[in-house]
Amino acid sequence: MDDRNDYRLGRHVFSAMHVHLVFVTKYRHGVFTDEMLTRCEEIMRKVCEDFEAELKEFNGERDHVHLLINYPPKVAVSKLVNSLKGVSARRIRREFTGHIHPAVTHGHLWSPSYFSASCGGAPLTIIRQYIEQQKRPLQDTRQSSLETHSSPA
Repeated sequence: MDDRNDYRLGRHVFSAMHVHLVFVTKYRHGVFTDEMLTRCEEIMRKVCEDFEAELKEFNGERDHVHLLINYPPKVAVSKLVNSLKGVSARRIRREFTGHIHPAVTHGHLWSPSYFSASCGGAPLTIIRQYIEQQKRPLQDTRQSSLETHSSPA
């Protein structure tokens, strides 16, 4: 992955925001086949495009999927997740009728919960250190003494 391509330039912002998401199937039932995961990736890639985000990586197993998404600052991760899970669930259940037994998942593909972690950039310890080392201006004692000794006009 070329890190230079992960920066976004907007009208008033230069950003590099990435999120690692994990969605698990309802009750962790193993329902996915390779074909279903391939279709799920296509669906999720399209949803990301609708949010002006980019699905950088996708993979999964029989009972869960992992996504790495580069998204713009105007996108709320919770809204992106809601669309990713909602659209993919509807389309996967419709296109793969018979592969997912509704009684097993009680009519739902995804568990209502999900894992989300921001990622990329420097580790938090490095960022904290960088912020601590900023050269904060010293209080100008002349200026503050002038303010305390000046009389109102």
